[in-house]
Amino acid sequence: MGFKNFRLLDARSLVDCAMGRKKADVVIRQGSWVSVQSGEILAKTDVAILGERIAYVGSDASHTIGLDTQVIEAEGFYLVPGLMDAHMHVESGMLTVSRFVEAVAPHGTTGMFIDPHEIGNVFGMRGVRMMLDEAAEQPIHVFVQIPSCVPSSPGMETPGQSIQPSEIAEAMQWEGVIGLGEVMNYPGVFDNDEKMHQEIIATRAAKKVVGGHYPTPDLGLPFHGYVAGGVMDDHEGTTMEDGMARVRQGMRAFLRQGSAWHDVAAQIKAVTEHKLDPHRFILCTDDCHSQTLIDEGHMDRVVRFAISQGLDPITAIQMATINTAEHFGVSGEMGMIAPCRFADILLVRDLADFRAEKVIARGKVIAEKEKLLISLPAYQTPDWARQSIHLKNKLEAVDFRLPAPVGANEKVTANVIGVIENQAPTRHLKMVLPVVENEVKNDLSKDVAKAALVERHHATGNVQVGLVNGFGFTEACAVASTVAHDCHHMIVVGTNEAMMAQAANHLVEIGGGQVVIKDHQVVGEVRLPVGGLMSDRPAVEVASQAETILRGLESCGCHLNNANMQISLLGLVVIPELRLSDLGLVDVSQFRFIPVLD
Repeated sequence: MGFKNFRLLDARSLVDCAMGRKKADVVIRQGSWVSVQSGEILAKTDVAILGERIAYVGSDASHTIGLDTQVIEAEGFYLVPGLMDAHMHVESGMLTVSRFVEAVAPHGTTGMFIDPHEIGNVFGMRGVRMMLDEAAEQPIHVFVQIPSCVPSSPGMETPGQSIQPSEIAEAMQWEGVIGLGEVMNYPGVFDNDEKMHQEIIATRAAKKVVGGHYPTPDLGLPFHGYVAGGVMDDHEGTTMEDGMARVRQGMRAFLRQGSAWHDVAAQIKAVTEHKLDPHRFILCTDDCHSQTLIDEGHMDRVVRFAISQGLDPITAIQMATINTAEHFGVSGEMGMIAPCRFADILLVRDLADFRAEKVIARGKVIAEKEKLLISLPAYQTPDWARQSIHLKNKLEAVDFRLPAPVGANEKVTANVIGVIENQAPTRHLKMVLPVVENEVKNDLSKDVAKAALVERHHATGNVQVGLVNGFGFTEACAVASTVAHDCHHMIVVGTNEAMMAQAANHLVEIGGGQVVIKDHQVVGEVRLPVGGLMSDRPAVEVASQAETILRGLESCGCHLNNANMQISLLGLVVIPELRLSDLGLVDVSQFRFIPVLD
């Protein structure tokens, strides 16, 4: 396994197999070959595999079959390249790398390009190296992008860690590193921030990919400045115009279909209606919840959805295979069923209802009928990675008070974060709220709850209280999470200050995760002891725990799709319009602090 086998140094054994001088380890017979490189489906095709690689693809591989060759009869099946996720955060699945692979490999994912900036914000480069080491042990290809923005927004929050350009330049030489993670500090690019551009320069010097993150709808000069900075792709587009603009400017448009961010339907029209070249479009998930992985799948789910939106099945498959491989410069190794490439092959009966009935990765059958057939290498999480929550004091209800401005009478105008279902951006709302005994309270009649960000990395004692609209709470409740992109402090949302304190203190006791409190009782809990972000328990177990969070939120009146992921973004001070940091309320469109109460 691992990256040491990535480059084939001597192909003569593959030549011998193709010529019949050496027998194959595995031969797949009489399948319908989905040739993503030519855009064809070729019936009655054989594939001969030697070791981890493909030696022969053609009409008859009988000359490669020996006494010890495993023969897989594939008549009635399509032979499809293994699927790749072009941009994703393993931490969003609440799983370690091994547990994530365990969940997605049976669904046909054989390649992942991960940006571990979540763990990077908690532990710095030490955490990134931990993820890279675990990635190297996997039976599928897991490439790592070095986080570009740790912290995500300098000056706007108290960072847990910081990663410098010199560290990034060094890491670009590590085996398994594929490029620079999403450049979220987009103003830093178009304003020529020295640190940001040094990171991009180091990545381009290493001839690796610079990942993008341009979340604003402004396609004017800031967008052009961002592209001119050398960013090569972007997954933050939400409209057809976004996708078209990125492709026309030479970027690859990554179309995101995660658990809570659904951006494929709008952007795919650039291909289906406006007939833009589909080879510049790539499918990805960005953030996938463990429950989504267990119940719905991974990249197979995204391919199915893209096809349901009118995309030709072969085109959809190309967007999850060869397009991805070409973008990252690895199409000579993977992304297609062709000689000399890794033998990452799926057997699929129906392309439109895309489901992998057999998964071959690196030449071995690793899954059948969505069940993993192999044991993954045991990776021991370091003890230091389980010690990540540091508070100054035990929290109390008073910490979540929101005092009214001096001189306020019965009402006050508030700047309120407005949640948008199934999208990462929020709205900047202006709402009039009552003042009660010199405090601003929740107003359930207007769907306004309190939101607080608790600093958890350096025990500063900072607790910043704000207001949020859109969760639909109808009960006395609170939810707390140490998953709080990207700073990963602690986010607490609730309608009762005492329960908000209870929820926060509970997370300290369990070492991190998410919890829902209703009427002072725990009604939902998922334990994430690794950095407060991940669990090394099986995905099905974590998904079951995470389900209790969603059901707990529903019992409090919240019916948003994946509301816990919406909660986790309230502190993400790089996506407009309004976010909460431990230093104050941030108007992300203007990159400035504003008061919660006017």
